[in-house]
Amino acid sequence: MTRIRSTTVLGVRHNGQIAVGADGQATMDKHVAKSNVRKIRQLHGGKVVTGFAGSTADAFSLLERFEEKLGQFGANLKRSAIELAKDWRKDQYLRKLEAMMVVADADELLIIAGTGDVLEPDSDVAAIGSGAMYAQAAALALKKHAPHLTARQMVEEALHIAADICIYTNHNLIIEEPN
Repeated sequence: MTRIRSTTVLGVRHNGQIAVGADGQATMDKHVAKSNVRKIRQLHGGKVVTGFAGSTADAFSLLERFEEKLGQFGANLKRSAIELAKDWRKDQYLRKLEAMMVVADADELLIIAGTGDVLEPDSDVAAIGSGAMYAQAAALALKKHAPHLTARQMVEEALHIAADICIYTNHNLIIEEPN
């Protein structure tokens, strides 16, 4: 079976700002299947931004469930993420989903992993997907050596650096900031 590989998603919290971005490439086997996939979504009236990696159908299933949790828990990001993770571990259908998400609101940045874990990054940098480690390393360097940049600028530059290195990442970026 041909496996679809793709995605670099990066979230950065810096100087009171949060931005989440992703590239647009989906790769099937050794070929670029699509170069402008939209992997970033705004939820709850733009107050929450999500980015996903993994199977697209699985990611949309998780996005729908996460949006339900946001509605159920009054847009409390951490509580919604934890409740989704609990469901993910318990539900046989959800356990088979192959996806991860970076989620953010104006105050918090989290990774929701396919294992049902909710991770709050120590460094205020959250990265998932094929080029995650390249983007994360670039973002950490920018936070340390270019603190004058905004969170959005850091996400943009780090994703461009990842795209220069990772064959599963391109320069077609979408970056969003929560309201």
